[in-house]
Amino acid sequence: MKFDTRYPSIDDLRTKAQKKIPKFAFEYLDGGCNEDVNLHRNTSELREVQLKPNYLRKHHGSSLKTKLFGVEYDAPFGIAPVGLQGLMWPNSPEILAKAAFEHNIPFILSTVTTTSIERASELTEGKAWFQLYHPTENRLRDDIIKRAAEAECPVLVILCDVPTFGFRPRDIRNGLAMPPKMNLKNILQVFGRPHWGIETLKHGIPNFEVLKPYMPKGLDLKQLGKFMDQTFSGRLNEEKIKPIRDMWKGKLVLKGVASEYDTEEAIRLGIDGIIVSNHGGRQLDAGQSTVKPLATISEKYGNQIEVMMDSGVRSGPDVARAMASGAKFTFMGRSFMYGVSALGKNGGNHTISLLKTELQQVMEQLCCEKTTDFPNHLIK
Repeated sequence: MKFDTRYPSIDDLRTKAQKKIPKFAFEYLDGGCNEDVNLHRNTSELREVQLKPNYLRKHHGSSLKTKLFGVEYDAPFGIAPVGLQGLMWPNSPEILAKAAFEHNIPFILSTVTTTSIERASELTEGKAWFQLYHPTENRLRDDIIKRAAEAECPVLVILCDVPTFGFRPRDIRNGLAMPPKMNLKNILQVFGRPHWGIETLKHGIPNFEVLKPYMPKGLDLKQLGKFMDQTFSGRLNEEKIKPIRDMWKGKLVLKGVASEYDTEEAIRLGIDGIIVSNHGGRQLDAGQSTVKPLATISEKYGNQIEVMMDSGVRSGPDVARAMASGAKFTFMGRSFMYGVSALGKNGGNHTISLLKTELQQVMEQLCCEKTTDFPNHLIK
């Protein structure tokens, strides 16, 4: 598991990424919503979790391998869905999909990212998961789900934490759109990041490739916002979930769960797994950190549904903390995007290798042989 020793932490990658990509792109990646309170709470409260080592116990080695939905992955973490990935670094969703496939971990493609379902499936030999923003029109919903099924996506992830799009002051100030609309301030930022500009020209201006067949061309920010509001109805309920469950023959996951009530509803509606998440602190600034509801949800419902977690997980020790708190599996978004933004085509492999190395060290230190043993090391 080799990684670039110049960047031996996710914080190093974040610092490098900030120097390599335009400010408007970095602020989209790095920010939460409103005052960023929940963004910081996610990681700070996760890092309050403490683990107990057993140094004198017999140890036969530690394995990162983890089974999820009948598939054995090489590590208990995957790449979370991230929107506008190609804006942050050109071709980044393809870089990450390929790296995930090579390392045998899950990659989740977002509806609002910059490569298509079909391309992600091609790069992963049909192993990429797909995250669906719920469309207002059944015709559009059915067509996107059909494309995911034809691309052999094994898992469909549906979002429940986007009844409205988050209020993000930085993005409003920066005039973000897809393709990006260049005002004078943004143009000057691009000139200050020539490598990013050259790579963007090489790969082409990023676009919403999943949605491209359905959207008008050349939308500015105001028109894009209107299109997204008209096209997607984020508030899920039983009437919206039931037809998806009936259509989708693979595993179905509900992402954005933060309460016992939503967990019970997910179980009742036949959903296979949940991701306890608050969208990386990008939706509800006054909400809880993800690790808080995780412990209760996993304890009460972990034998009825697969319980996973994202939001606030940044490192190998963070993965260990989340799993000790009850997560069967974890996902990260920003960590991988920092890696790609910092190191380009090498960023995916570097970040996965770094996280594997960190997590292996934690397991050896704890005398934790299997990832399912993490809860035994939780200090309550």
